[in-house]
Amino acid sequence: MVTSPLKRRLGYAIRYALLGVTAVLLVYPFIYMLSTSFKPRSIVLSDPLQVMPSDPTLENYAEVLGLHSFLRYFINSAAVAIVSTVLIVALASMMAYAFSRLQFPGKRILFTAIVVGLTIPTMMLIIPQFLLARDLHLLNSLQGLVPFYVGTALGFNTFLLSGFFESIPRELDEAMLIDGAGPWRRYWNLAIPLSKPALATCVIFAFLGTWDEFAWALTVLNDTDVRTLPIAIALFQGQHSTSWGLVFAASLLAIIPVLIVYIVFQRFFVAGLTSGAIKS
Repeated sequence: MVTSPLKRRLGYAIRYALLGVTAVLLVYPFIYMLSTSFKPRSIVLSDPLQVMPSDPTLENYAEVLGLHSFLRYFINSAAVAIVSTVLIVALASMMAYAFSRLQFPGKRILFTAIVVGLTIPTMMLIIPQFLLARDLHLLNSLQGLVPFYVGTALGFNTFLLSGFFESIPRELDEAMLIDGAGPWRRYWNLAIPLSKPALATCVIFAFLGTWDEFAWALTVLNDTDVRTLPIAIALFQGQHSTSWGLVFAASLLAIIPVLIVYIVFQRFFVAGLTSGAIKS
């Protein structure tokens, strides 16, 4: 059945209209948060639905940046996120290469256990993780966050990378094997350079997951000096329940590192998303 040009244009118009409405619904909360961060407190309270501030100000950002505690919490989150991301990507890539290229006893059982573990909600692990952290004396410290962030994220990133490693032609491994290359050399000189898109995806997911993590940090951190940024913003909101401009300004500043990581790894990330589509 041949579709008439009028029906085809009508279909495109409806499709673009739905996409436009969806885009507005997704972007509007961010725009409102951005505009509120530039509003004086009086305007926020008197006209909370106003999107464009009539008298924008930077006093909210100045007040947030003037707090020494905010900078300390920012550094705490950055340190934990960077260390956790490096360990997650390094360990997950080695595990994924082993599952996709090496043969060892119990390989299928272990990989199945990792996949099944992905179905367990993270909140169900809070209590056993807390007991383990208590026994290992990791409570109330930034060092205590890293092992649990790494352990929680390893399963998903290993599963993601193993699928990408499987797509690398095995003939390349065989060629390096003939030249006398061992598993470590094949991993480092072959798999890693060819897996930059997948690794970039893992970096983005790992950094975002550790930077924004709230529940576990709230459970184990009590000292104000070791709080991370999500906890600080939540407590800050409780202390200044009516100062939404201040809260949104702090939240927008917290988004900056995530945007930087995404911008840096964006072209590899996009290449990873499109590689499967162009592969014959």
